[in-house]
Order: sequence, then structure tokens, then C-alpha cells
Amino acid sequence: MRSNTPPSASSGAANDVAGEPSHAQWAEIVQQLGAEIAGPLSAALERIHKLVSTGQIDRQSLRALRESVSQAREAGMVGQQLARLASGRLHLSREKMHLTQVLRSVLAQRSRETQARGIQVRQVLKPIEVMTDGSLLFALLNALMDWALSSTHSSIDLRLDLTPWPAKARLVCRFAHRSLDLLDDPRAAETPAALNSLAWRLVEQTAITLGVLPLREDEAGITVLTLEFPHIVGDEANGLAATERVLDAEPDGEHQPSSNSKPLAGSHILIIAQRRELRSQLQVAMQHMGLIIDGVGSMEEAHQFCAEGLPHGIVFEASLRGPEFDRLYAEVMREVPDFSFVEVLDEAHKTQLSTATPDGLARISRQHVNDALPSVLLFELSKGM
Repeated sequence: MRSNTPPSASSGAANDVAGEPSHAQWAEIVQQLGAEIAGPLSAALERIHKLVSTGQIDRQSLRALRESVSQAREAGMVGQQLARLASGRLHLSREKMHLTQVLRSVLAQRSRETQARGIQVRQVLKPIEVMTDGSLLFALLNALMDWALSSTHSSIDLRLDLTPWPAKARLVCRFAHRSLDLLDDPRAAETPAALNSLAWRLVEQTAITLGVLPLREDEAGITVLTLEFPHIVGDEANGLAATERVLDAEPDGEHQPSSNSKPLAGSHILIIAQRRELRSQLQVAMQHMGLIIDGVGSMEEAHQFCAEGLPHGIVFEASLRGPEFDRLYAEVMREVPDFSFVEVLDEAHKTQLSTATPDGLARISRQHVNDALPSVLLFELSKGM
């Protein structure tokens, strides 16, 4: 069976969308958001009631409680990103982006997560540059991985190449959405709910906002998503892309950075600070940036957090530096050489970017956090794009 249209969103199939989503589509997304938050929270509330009545909870129930709260939280964060896309206040830039390098950077960032889940990501990537908004490109590729990892029952195959004339960049993501052992089951023809979750909605709407066509096919237990980027750079590029490249270039040939109002929205930051008031101050300083923010109180907790998957950047309290930090730093930089660390010092200190320090750590004084931290993160998280 071929299914290009999610059953719950027949009017909003990715393959049928030619422009901005309709009010009806956004109404369906809001309804789906409510369901994906309410479901896990209802399960969590039931376990809390059981805890109150019995006064005890076993390890399995505690794990299930944490998972339910985590699912609701993730749905809420995806909802925030969807709301940002729906706001109409985005100012997209046109900049030359090496699509292959950005994709490889995202895959390196997610390598711990894929390994922890036992999922192999196979890549056949042709080197291609495109004209697009860098921050939304980064968000789209991360959203794609979130959706694929939550939906696959196999390896994930990624192929990046060019279409025949007129040349477009074509990113194809292929995986089995059913266990191969269940393909003969009569229920195999049904589309799993995970395929049409909020994670998919975020992929679809981010692509549409970027002007990237999302084409999805679900057939015989296999899902194939094709993302077509219309404006490529190089000898194969069409006239519009070449014109945009000239118009967007600086006199020295470099391109201006993204002017998006929240250029790093959806990026994940881990705060490591022993003092609750410092964690709170750092969160407040970053709250307008659309980031996903988590906080831990020790390097030991940071190791446990990163073992499940790396964030995109770490902001940490200088007093926690020591052997445990050095070990974390070495492990992370070995996997992601462009990873961003920002050290927050109590004493007066000039703000330094990672490119200006011998050890590659960005530094900022606590007294400058409110004013300077967003700019520091904007630079640091953009390094690998």
C-alpha cells in the first residue's frame, strides 16, 4: 500500500502542499499537540495517584513515570518550534551552505544516540552546496533524525545526490517502519502512529517553510522521504541560485550570517552548574532564543546525560572544572571536534570566543551573562554549520 497522505491530515499531505499551511492544517496540528501531551501526562498522573495511595513505587514504575513526563515535555518543545514556524515572523536568509557537511555534522552530533539505540545510519552523500537559511537547515536535519530514529525498525539509509535537469539537491531518507518479521502480518498495511507524530509535522512544516519539497511514500513496511532543495550552488545551479549567490555575497566573497529572529531555535543546550541560582540565571539569559535547555548539578550527572545523546552545546560553571570535566571534554571533542563549550566564571573576565582561547573554550563572566551569552552562543553553535 502506498500512503503519501497521513490519515489524520488528508488536507495537509506533504506531497500536496504548494504554499503556506492552511488554518485547518494548523488546527489539526494543535489538536495533535494536545493529544501527544495529554496522553503521557495522564499515564504519569495515574502512576502518581498509585504512589500516593500505596506510598511506594518500584523501579519499573518510576522509569515509566519518567518516560511519560519526558514524552510530554518533548511534545511541548516540538509544539514551541511549530508555533515559531506558524508565527509568520521568521526572516529567512539566503546563504551558501555545504549541505553535505552540515548533514555529516548533525550525524556526528547524534552518533551516541544512534549507537545507544543500536541503529546503523548508512550514508551515500555527494558533495553539494545549496542556497538556503542555515539555521532552519540545521533544524530540518535534526528534526529529520528525530523522526527517523523514533520510527525506524531497521537501519536508516541516507542518500544525497542531484536530480536530472533542472538540477536540485535531493536528500532521500529510507527505513523500515515495521519490523521485518511482521511484514506478513495483516496489520502491516496500517501506517504506524509514529510516522505521523508531531515529529513528522515538524519535519514537514520546517521543510515547507524553507521552500524544500517533502515527498513521502509508505509502502510494504518501508518509508521513503525525499527532500528536494531547489537552489543549488555550482556549475549545475540554475540561474536563480547563481543570482542569489552574487547578491548575497560580501565584497570578500563571504556570505552574511542568517538574520533569522531565532537563528538557533531547536538547538539543545546543557547547563552544568552546582548552584541553582546560576542555572536559573543562565536559563533566563537564553530563554528568548528558542533553545531546548536542560540543566544538571554535577559533572557526574553531565556524563550520564551525555551518554544518552549529546546536546549541541554545553554551558558550565567554572568551579566544576577538574578531572571529570577533562574526561567529558576529551570524549565529546573526540566525537564532535566543533562542539561548543562555554565556561562561566564568577570573577570579572572579558568575554572570549573559542577562537580566541588556547584551549578552545569560550569564556564569559557571570556579570556579562545576561547581555553577552546569546551572542556568544550564536557564534559558537554556528561554527559547525
